Amino acid sequence: MASSNSPCAACKFLRRKCQPECAFAPYFPPDQPQKFANVHRIFGASNVTKLLNDLHPHQREDAVNSLAYEAEMRLRDPVYGCVGVISLLQHQLRQLQVDLYCAKSELSRYWNPRQQQLLPTPSPSPPPSILSATTDGKKF
Repeated sequence: MASSNSPCAACKFLRRKCQPECAFAPYFPPDQPQKFANVHRIFGASNVTKLLNDLHPHQREDAVNSLAYEAEMRLRDPVYGCVGVISLLQHQLRQLQVDLYCAKSELSRYWNPRQQQLLPTPSPSPPPSILSATTDGKKF
């Protein structure tokens, strides 16, 4: 329990007395009511309680933070949730890898200009391994 006068955000939201052995108190402090509200809306208090009880104490904080992030993303984007953010980041990573490959290719022309005259001009397209690094074959 956070303090004797202030129930944790979960107990306040659920309108119950916060007991000293409250499973939510360490992870949902009274000053973060929206964190629990989002988690409750998406996962439900009972499911979160079961999850926390099934985990080792040192894993619980990470689990709650993951649940809170997933709940917030699910409320922002009900269809894709976190997966939409992950896909966008993967797309950006692939684009940056292509840009890096092109920049290295361009830089290699200036690094050794005499050797460049003997070699054919490298193509600006990246190697196939970078382009085929999609997770589901979709373009975003």
